[in-house]
Amino acid sequence: MLVSALERLCSGCRRGVDGTAGGGGHVAVLVKAGLAVLAIDRDEEAVAATRSRFAGDDVTVLHGRFADAAVRRDIVRFRPDFAVLDLGVSSLQLDADRRGFSLRRGIALDMRMDPRQPDTAADFLAEISENELTRVFREFGDERRAAALAREVIRRRADRPLATSDDLVNAIRAVLGPRSGTPDFARLFQAVRIAVNEELSELQVGLPAIRDALAPGGTLVVLTYHSGEDRIVKHAFRDWARSCVCPPSQPVCACRGEPLGRVMTKKPTRPTVEEIAENPRARSAKLRAFRMT
Repeated sequence: MLVSALERLCSGCRRGVDGTAGGGGHVAVLVKAGLAVLAIDRDEEAVAATRSRFAGDDVTVLHGRFADAAVRRDIVRFRPDFAVLDLGVSSLQLDADRRGFSLRRGIALDMRMDPRQPDTAADFLAEISENELTRVFREFGDERRAAALAREVIRRRADRPLATSDDLVNAIRAVLGPRSGTPDFARLFQAVRIAVNEELSELQVGLPAIRDALAPGGTLVVLTYHSGEDRIVKHAFRDWARSCVCPPSQPVCACRGEPLGRVMTKKPTRPTVEEIAENPRARSAKLRAFRMT
């Protein structure tokens, strides 16, 4: 369902941007549909893999974040009529233990999507305040015991740094109890990863920038895997489709006065059973699309 939706939405387009190229799966869909592609990724390994995979195709690959000012200028110059963002971590990153995203035992807490970034997840946990860590666990991890978990991390790091996956798992288990398991660890590791990579703030900056770079009639597709991501996308698309975004108390409209386009997905498109069987990591994916006027 996700792939077929992407194929349908990019049909008839000429120039497409993949702002999160990863392993190149969506780039391949766009190339197959006949689009010239601008592929972007903050991970230099993903950039190298995409360049190698699509050598000879009409694919230009950039190393950077889709919200970076320089990258946004390149997107504007490219003048796409289609764009896709596949948020979250890629399989290339999850499957490489040295990248430090995994729950597997003894893995160093790294979690940087861009290895050029100075601070790892271990650095983040060593420096963050208790109040801010509480917010991360509550807002990014949907954890009702966020304050207790943050206190436990702070207590443990006073004795020795949390350096490996085992250190963070043990801190989580100490608060959530012996019945806690992989879903809990994955959810809270994800919260740390989102904070380390500033993923939601990048989305808030990059989403309207890519929208504004689209040619008239262009389509923006976003795949989310986390409630915070999906909330940002859903609310943005809803606001863009409104003719007026002035506060209700304002007597006269002073905004744009017309919608920027329309939401193409009344409800998010979800993966099929077959797609989940082929890629279990897709089970939480939600695809939303917006088309400019």
